[in-house]
Amino acid sequence: MNAIIRITTFLREGLKFQQRRMKAFARTFDVTADTRILDVGGYHQYWYHLDQMPQVTLLNIYPPGDDVPPHFATTQQNACAMTYPDRAFEIAFSNSVIEHVGGPKEQAAFASEVRRVGNGYYVQAPYRWALIEPHFIAPFLHWLPRPIYRKLARWLSVRGWAARPSQHEIDEMIDEIRLPTYREFQAYFPDAKIHREKFLGTTKSLIAVRLPTPERA
Repeated sequence: MNAIIRITTFLREGLKFQQRRMKAFARTFDVTADTRILDVGGYHQYWYHLDQMPQVTLLNIYPPGDDVPPHFATTQQNACAMTYPDRAFEIAFSNSVIEHVGGPKEQAAFASEVRRVGNGYYVQAPYRWALIEPHFIAPFLHWLPRPIYRKLARWLSVRGWAARPSQHEIDEMIDEIRLPTYREFQAYFPDAKIHREKFLGTTKSLIAVRLPTPERA
């Protein structure tokens, strides 16, 4: 079990994807303590990778936890139908959320809302054809037909070994995750530049970036 935990920690934290991603985000958007950001589906822990803490509002479909520090604003909303007016925030930010909201219709609605409420936006999603599926931490399994994927995920993934989920739990997780292809992601965010985050020379994640402009303010 300790070996599995060490492998999981290495893959998720040791490679410093989150830290490097957030540093790059801050540089790209010139984030300061005055920057107003809506984190769509995120959590406060992610923001401590930055040298300066911006003005972050955390939006989630679930109530905020008791551990959220008071300098974070929170709101409980459906990200596919937000109540904010257009361009309510300088930046709309989302990391590894769009793959959890549903099928193509829901993902398109999520993207439309992010594009609407943010003057600029930054949206990251794991890539459908990445070598390693990040939720189960398993190579190639998510490329297989779903019936085969369901049967093998319990035995051939780090999550399956470490968490020992039931087959029902595995089925629920697989049904809840839909990783986008490059073409789908590009269609969801037609006014963004799509970046490819790399791992071992292959695309790991897709990142949509639209910088704020005065015309949209």
